[in-house]
Amino acid sequence: MNQPLPVDNAIPEQERSTLLVAYILHIVAPFTFWTAAIVGVIIDHIKINETSNEFIRSHHRWLIHPFWWGLLWLVVATILMWVLVGFVVYLVVAIWWLYRVVRGVLSFMEKRPMPVG
Repeated sequence: MNQPLPVDNAIPEQERSTLLVAYILHIVAPFTFWTAAIVGVIIDHIKINETSNEFIRSHHRWLIHPFWWGLLWLVVATILMWVLVGFVVYLVVAIWWLYRVVRGVLSFMEKRPMPVG
């Protein structure tokens, strides 16, 4: 398992707050027809290159991956709606999305970096 990082207290509060906002946007995404996730992933893409802190960078990377993979699988699910399998794919994607976001938030609160991928 990931051991807690000796989190440097020098992490600017603004970077931590921005990351928290990104997590919140990803959490509320299913309730906003995914527009909040679009805003969240834009923030993630911008901030991942602006921070020199690997802890913060690992969390932005963690949020970027499920956005793009989730988008791909939502397109696949939409296509599969013609054979009525799409509903199952939608459900699997939603559960996976929820898992990724909850795991990220818990690791953020415990000051643990996220693994790659």
